Amino acid sequence: MKLSGHMKADLLLVGVTLLAALGWMFSKEALVGIPPLLFIGIRFLLAGLILFPFGRGKLLQLDRQGWLFSIGVGLSFSLGIMFWIMGLHYASHIGVGAFLTSLGVVLVPVLALLFGDRPGRSVWAALPLAALGMASLSLDSELVIGQGELFFLISAVAFALFYNLNSRAASRISVIALSVIQLIVVGLVALMISALTETWQFELSLELLGWLLASVLIATSVRFFIQTWAQGMAPVSHTAVIMTLEPVWTALLAIWWFSETMTIMQLLGCSLIFSALLVNRWPALMLWMKGSYSSVKGKE
Repeated sequence: MKLSGHMKADLLLVGVTLLAALGWMFSKEALVGIPPLLFIGIRFLLAGLILFPFGRGKLLQLDRQGWLFSIGVGLSFSLGIMFWIMGLHYASHIGVGAFLTSLGVVLVPVLALLFGDRPGRSVWAALPLAALGMASLSLDSELVIGQGELFFLISAVAFALFYNLNSRAASRISVIALSVIQLIVVGLVALMISALTETWQFELSLELLGWLLASVLIATSVRFFIQTWAQGMAPVSHTAVIMTLEPVWTALLAIWWFSETMTIMQLLGCSLIFSALLVNRWPALMLWMKGSYSSVKGKE
């Protein structure tokens, strides 16, 4: 059976969400031996340099304004990533952390108000669900909302800002060029801050090197390359819906990888947050379902 372009793109995007979830596992393993900001700096700088040859042509076509805009978006990405890696470093529960970080998607339309956008009704319907999810997690007696969870929440706000800026940049700048600049900017910023705040003393064993390379090559370079490729074939609505799978994969992998468990309240909280993601993406979800149905009907 020959897959349509949209179906192939959807499958690739599902794969991207799985690679992103694997990135949580690889990173957590690497953090056992490498300071968090140093790790994320190395990871993103190397990944950006690996992707550089693929985006070189597009990078040369960028004018001064395009470079400045891309660097600015990269700085906002740096903020989100650095808070995220600190959250992962201190996290007591990776699965819950993934859903807390995913709140950034729900906050995107809210922060879009700063740019003059008007969120639709689905956004306001999603916010109470997200709030109930947070309440369920905070009321759970077995989950301590500590430093790691607070870092995840701050990263969610930073990612919401980044998503707003990135969507505006992607409409005028090549996605591959934008990705390369963002990765390199994150790497340089994290390394500079790491040099000021962390002690660079660690033993680079073969196991640690393996987790670092897996994070660089699989969870970052390959992931961003496939994501860029798939986004070029898929409608925006498909991307918006499928990318919400990342926290689900992350939670499932954490159960298998680190033997994490979830209490009833944690499951309820994460389910409410995931429901908020779907409600937030409701218009895109309807377009995706309509497109999938039309594709099936066309083959009958």
